[in-house]
Amino acid sequence: MVFVNNTKERLTVQELNSSNTGMISDVKATDMTAIWNVGEQMDITIDKIPYILKKNQIIFLTEFHKIDHIALESARMIRFNQPFYCIVNHDNEVGSKGLLFFGSSGVPLITLEENDTRDFELTWEMFCSEMKKNELLQQDMLQAILKRMLILSVRILTRTTDFHKLEKRQGDIVREFYWLVERHFTREHEVAFYASKLNKSPKTLSNLFSVFSKRSPLNIIHDRILIHARRQINYSNRSIKEIAYELGYDDIQTFSRFFKSKEGMSPMQYREKFDLASKQSKKLSGTKIPA
Repeated sequence: MVFVNNTKERLTVQELNSSNTGMISDVKATDMTAIWNVGEQMDITIDKIPYILKKNQIIFLTEFHKIDHIALESARMIRFNQPFYCIVNHDNEVGSKGLLFFGSSGVPLITLEENDTRDFELTWEMFCSEMKKNELLQQDMLQAILKRMLILSVRILTRTTDFHKLEKRQGDIVREFYWLVERHFTREHEVAFYASKLNKSPKTLSNLFSVFSKRSPLNIIHDRILIHARRQINYSNRSIKEIAYELGYDDIQTFSRFFKSKEGMSPMQYREKFDLASKQSKKLSGTKIPA
C-alpha cells in the first residue's frame, strides 16, 4: 500500500515475503525505512555486513545503506520520504534524529518485548486501516501514526541501551553530535569542530560519551569516514584518489594509512579482496561474470 500526493509526499506500508523482497532495494532519495521481522528469522546483509534478525526485531535504514542480500519468511516495511515527514525539522516531536536515523553508529536495531509487540501490532493495524481510506486529512492521520511508531521505537532504543544513563539534555547533545557528524564527516575530522558547534569543549564532549559508550567522539568520526570509504570502494568504480579527496584527504598516502590502520589492508587491497569475493559468489550461484 502506497500513499502519494501531488507534492511528492510518499509513504509505503507493505507486507513482505520471499516473493517481493526486491522492493526493499527500490530506495529513492530521502527515503527512510523500518523493516520489522515477523517471521522466525531474517538474514540481511547491509554494506557487506551480515545481520540476523529474530522475530519481532526491527532495523532502521536510510537511503545511504546498501542492501546486498536479504532472505526472510515474513516482514513488514514502513518507508517514508522527507517530504512526507522530515525527522530533522520535526525532531522535537519524535527525537529520532541521531538515534533511529543518521546515528553514525551502525544500523539501529530494536527488539520488541511482549508489551511492545502489542503496541506495534496496533500501530500496524492503524496504518493498514488508514491507507485504505481516501478521506479528509488522510496525510495528517498517517503522519500521526508514523510519529507514534517512531516515538515507541525511540523509547525502546533508549531503554535497552546505555543511552538511558544520560539525562535528556545530555542525550540531545549526543544525538546532535551524531547528526553533525553525518553532515560534515567528509570535511571535518577533528572533535574540536563538532564541540564548537555544540558550544562544548572537546574534553567535555569526550567525558559525556564516556558515560554511556566505549566509543569516543573521535572513534565515531573515524568510523563514519570508514563506512563511507568502504561503500565507495565496494560499490563504485571511483579511483582511490577520488574517494580520498571526497573524504577530505588531499594526500592519498594519508588516507591509505588511515584506512590500513582500521582495516589491516590498503584501500586497493580491500577492493581487490571484495572484487574476488564477488566473482566467486557469482560463480557459485551460476551467474555469468562479465569479462
